[in-house]
Amino acid sequence: MQSVLPVLLGYLGYFLPALVVGAIAYYFFKIHVENEENRRRYLLRKETLNETLPLRLQAYERMTLFLERIEPNKLLIRIKPNNDNLMDYEALLINAIEQEFEHNLTQQIYISKDVWNLILTAKNATIQIIRNTVKKNNVAHPNKFREEVLTNYLNKLAPSQQAILAIKDEVSNLW
Repeated sequence: MQSVLPVLLGYLGYFLPALVVGAIAYYFFKIHVENEENRRRYLLRKETLNETLPLRLQAYERMTLFLERIEPNKLLIRIKPNNDNLMDYEALLINAIEQEFEHNLTQQIYISKDVWNLILTAKNATIQIIRNTVKKNNVAHPNKFREEVLTNYLNKLAPSQQAILAIKDEVSNLW
């Protein structure tokens, strides 16, 4: 038994340092692999950002333009009544808003869910403004309708302007 013990201690003397060196090598190799993986992820994210950032900014620009175009004051100045029928003018305005919105519908994939919901709310609120003003008893002619809306929103913040402020905040957070 005594002759086996020195031999085992001798093997242990060689095996223990090799085990420590192996553990240290494994640790450093693991850190190196993790760093390489993180570097690859960073480069991929940076490349993706370089490709998608212009698309996102373009989406924000297009939706800002949409919101500017549906602002009640600008919409009524841009779209004039074809005849003296108020219902025709109401339909013309709502149709213009819906067409403009449908034209920009695909931009939602580049815009956050919260801002997109604000854009939808602004669109629907603008349509509601048109419908509510038409329902008023003292409005019977398209020109009277235009005058009513223009005076109501002369000093008020339109729903579309609130959505534009949200877009500006979100774009400023991209940097």
